Amino acid sequence: MAWRSSGYSNAALITNLVNNGLISSDRVKHAMLNVDRGHYSPAAPYQDSPQTIGFSATISAPHMHASAAESLLPFLYPGARVLDIGSGSGYLTHVLANLVGGEGSVIGVDHIQGLVDLATSNMSKSSEGKELLRTGQAVFVKADGRKGWMDGAPYDAIHVGAAALEAHASLIEQLKAPGRMFIPVGNATAQYIWVIDKKEDGSVERKKSFGVRYVPLTDEPGY
Repeated sequence: MAWRSSGYSNAALITNLVNNGLISSDRVKHAMLNVDRGHYSPAAPYQDSPQTIGFSATISAPHMHASAAESLLPFLYPGARVLDIGSGSGYLTHVLANLVGGEGSVIGVDHIQGLVDLATSNMSKSSEGKELLRTGQAVFVKADGRKGWMDGAPYDAIHVGAAALEAHASLIEQLKAPGRMFIPVGNATAQYIWVIDKKEDGSVERKKSFGVRYVPLTDEPGY
């Protein structure tokens, strides 16, 4: 029912996502209500569909952001450390920062400097976003997302917002035990969301979920 979740405002969009069962927890509902998608999507921000943001990148549909937040929620406790790979516009980074609170932190990683700058600019559009950046609760860095970001590891949760050809070992290594990663895996023909849990004893459990269509997790293109 994702296609029925579009709204005329941020509040209407989130209400529709709740009513359609795409958001089930109050924590995710309030975290998304408190981030105006209009600050992060230059066109049709309240449509439940992907939108272009430049640099051959997109901001994912709101129902996918809701799905990621709901999946990672058990590991998004106050004070948690989170890695957001393929942070793009910075929208989900802001939502995740809301979920982990003032003692937590979220690092957004993108391989294109223009997107790192865009995310920082977008987050600065609200007083809450400016405070997240000022305190370091949210940080955006340029790096190859396939390698993660060792400087902040280990992470309680890792979100990957672009399709990887595999669940890279470097990312699993950077998960805390216990920890969870939400990652689309596949090629241009078929992609699926995988939820990868690292257990307290260090063992790894992989669960294949639903089919998706994401842009690839790649090197920086030449412009």
